[in-house]
Amino acid sequence: MLRIKEGFKGERVVVLPAFFINEIKQDPLGKELYITDIGYYPHAHFHYRERMSEEAHEFVLIYCVEGEGWFQINGNKFMVTANQFFILPKNKSHAYSSNPTNPWTIYWMHFNGEKATFFSEGFDRPCDITPQEHSRIKERLNLFEEIYTSLNSGYSKSHMLYATTSLFHFLGSMKFIGEYRDCGSICTQHKDTIQLAIHYMQENLNKKLCLTNIANEVKLSVSYFSAQFEESTGYSPLRYLTYLRVQEACRYLDFTSMKINQISPLVGFEDPLYFSRLFTKTMGMSPSEYKSRQKG
Repeated sequence: MLRIKEGFKGERVVVLPAFFINEIKQDPLGKELYITDIGYYPHAHFHYRERMSEEAHEFVLIYCVEGEGWFQINGNKFMVTANQFFILPKNKSHAYSSNPTNPWTIYWMHFNGEKATFFSEGFDRPCDITPQEHSRIKERLNLFEEIYTSLNSGYSKSHMLYATTSLFHFLGSMKFIGEYRDCGSICTQHKDTIQLAIHYMQENLNKKLCLTNIANEVKLSVSYFSAQFEESTGYSPLRYLTYLRVQEACRYLDFTSMKINQISPLVGFEDPLYFSRLFTKTMGMSPSEYKSRQKG
């Protein structure tokens, strides 16, 4: 079985064994780009890593979606905040850590291959992925989950190669971030205020959002925005947000093996028990009952 580590509440990690990586490196596609480790750390208190150059065998990507941290390379120390990522080159000593008072939540991976340098160049410093109308952040994170789920499916070469093709897309969305956003904007140029608000909610399901956050995003007063939103959708903005969170949790329950304590931080709740009660109230059944129910 794949080695799944635990350390941070809600964390998920897959570490691929050396024999499997060596097999993939012999494949014409696999040798171009492959992953050795991948994971998600929510609110990672006391997360710290330090490697000497001889220990840095792969490129390390860290994508911070919440909180703060820092990394050090070539004698330079950089601060990292939410909606930033960086890639540490292999064969160079480095260190990185979560902020002790505002710990980061990160998606991360170790990767290598003949094309790894191409995708990593210029990212050895904090790079912004600012949420915008056409930012497509949720799509990128869904792509990360595709990669993770594929690698977590066992020692299947076909799953690994599917993860590799998805990794090309994932890294390409960062390397060519402007083009990635442009392609997503073609069909969404005429969104109205309510659609923009819903888009903002969908892009930030993993974060704590209040009504003021959402109203500020669409540049309306809270009272006027709430009235307009309810008139358009039939629901208050926060109730609609809850439905989006539960809908996303259902997707994870349907298509992954994650437990509710792993899913809850992905949809904006640190307390899995509270979210489980909210899920049950919304769906009329507990998450475990939902997962076991036949669908389709």
